[in-house]
Amino acid sequence: MKVLGISAFYHDSAAVIIEDGRVVLAAQEERFSGIKNDAAFPSSAIQFCLKESKTELSELKAIVFYDKPFLKFERILETYLSQAPKGLVSFLKSMPIWIKDKLYIKRTIRQGLLPMMEGNGRLPKIYFPEHHLSHAASAYYPSGFDEALILTVDGVGEYTTTSLAVGKGNSITQLRTMAFPDSLGLLYAAFTYYLGFRINSGEYKVMGLSSYGDSKSKGFKDYYWKIKESLIQIHDDGSFKLNRKYFGFLTGLRMTKDKHWENLFGIKRRIKGEAISSKHQNLAKAIQVVTEEIFLKIATEGKRLTDCTKICLAGGVALNCVANGVLVRSGLFESIYIQPAAGDAGGAIGAALAYYHLSRPEAERKKTFSSVYLGPNPGAGQKEKAHSFKENTFSDFDLLCEEVSSLLSQGKVIGWVQGRMEFGPRALGNRSILADPRKDWMQDRINLKVKNREEFRPFAPVVLEEDAHKYFDTGEVKASPFMLVTFPVIDQSIPAVTHVDGSARVQTVNQEQNEKLFMLLKVFKETTGCSVLLNTSLNGKDQPIACGAEEALTIFAESQLDYLVIKNTIFSKEWN
Repeated sequence: MKVLGISAFYHDSAAVIIEDGRVVLAAQEERFSGIKNDAAFPSSAIQFCLKESKTELSELKAIVFYDKPFLKFERILETYLSQAPKGLVSFLKSMPIWIKDKLYIKRTIRQGLLPMMEGNGRLPKIYFPEHHLSHAASAYYPSGFDEALILTVDGVGEYTTTSLAVGKGNSITQLRTMAFPDSLGLLYAAFTYYLGFRINSGEYKVMGLSSYGDSKSKGFKDYYWKIKESLIQIHDDGSFKLNRKYFGFLTGLRMTKDKHWENLFGIKRRIKGEAISSKHQNLAKAIQVVTEEIFLKIATEGKRLTDCTKICLAGGVALNCVANGVLVRSGLFESIYIQPAAGDAGGAIGAALAYYHLSRPEAERKKTFSSVYLGPNPGAGQKEKAHSFKENTFSDFDLLCEEVSSLLSQGKVIGWVQGRMEFGPRALGNRSILADPRKDWMQDRINLKVKNREEFRPFAPVVLEEDAHKYFDTGEVKASPFMLVTFPVIDQSIPAVTHVDGSARVQTVNQEQNEKLFMLLKVFKETTGCSVLLNTSLNGKDQPIACGAEEALTIFAESQLDYLVIKNTIFSKEWN
């Protein structure tokens, strides 16, 4: 039984194929189009999934879209009518895309799929689960837990912004929800906007910037209490109310009412490119700490309601690694599973899994999502482009690892392309840039010379799972395979992956998870005594992660990467 899951038309469109309850292929449209967070109908991602799985559309049992567009449109109408005539410009601006694509989304999906039909077959029925059910299913079913609390937190689905549910067997039962406009995701997005970053892609920059704030300073304390006293009223159970006086997303085209924010915080909205001051750092710190407090209160309430010892997380806020770290260290739960594609892309997985399991309540629960390496293989780049570089191809992968390890230990920065690409926002060792974390100058070099990004942004370590406890205070956590939790660094020998607050967003690797990266780390450990590498995504500024060899070679040509490894070949530039 094959099911196609789709997410589209907001941000980060994606497609997934599941077979008998197991995720077999998944990809985001941005990786094919080259448009970061592409919201378009995921034609290329769907075609990849169908072709690679040798599936015709008529063979599918169902097509499942990740939310209910009519319910979402109802919320938009209700919001406008409750605020009218305010918000007319915003309302009129949103209507053309709703009328063209979103309102009649079943028709839009059919029109997008019909060119892919072969023969005289018919398209299967299209289903529409609720947005937060898709998120919940994306975390619960892959977790392997027989019973668990499920917490989903994002900007907004149809009406819901936060959901507590319980998963038991194949069923998911909703316990409590919070509704628009009271949204932790939109609150964080408002600060992302006010701090001069792009919504839906800049939240992780706010998270990184927050570590530079000084929690002992008067500036931080003032901002922290002003948020809690003026912007948001927080209750003991984690529920809250936003003060609508300060937010523009209900009626306008902006997230914040800038004059009110300026009067409250004594700082103007930062424009992209402007210098970042200690005030910006403390403001980022303040909203990060408030977010952590709310996140923990909601999880605590879920624990009280269910007495579950395990929790599953999804929704865009579940990508906040610092908040996840706070939850892990709270000791509230014995086990935590976070969907690695926790944002809207992962909704495609959840939608398909929700259909499969909820329509087959007696079906056996399987290991549905054992790997994030679900996308295209790298293929081959254009010969002309590849031949503009020196090539050294190895027949023995061990020898390749020895050469790469030697280059890394010399301070070289290397692109690493192996196997199927990752699904989700993180590069986890198949479309990565790797470097030696022991070099204290390495972070600045990659930020400023290779990736051309803000110097305050940290890099993550990838470490042999068996050695993680030697470098990081992981407590009872044995593995962190998806780079979704921050831990304190306890070994001072890896400064390039140690953030300013002494933490790191850790990825652990074992042989089953990623054999080639595991082999490289083993050899690097034998060579240097260090079983950690700096790992960041292989992409250019404001671009999605490279999909195949062609994109990887382009990045290599246009950046200051020293070497590029694609499968068994090391590419080097003429001047190396």
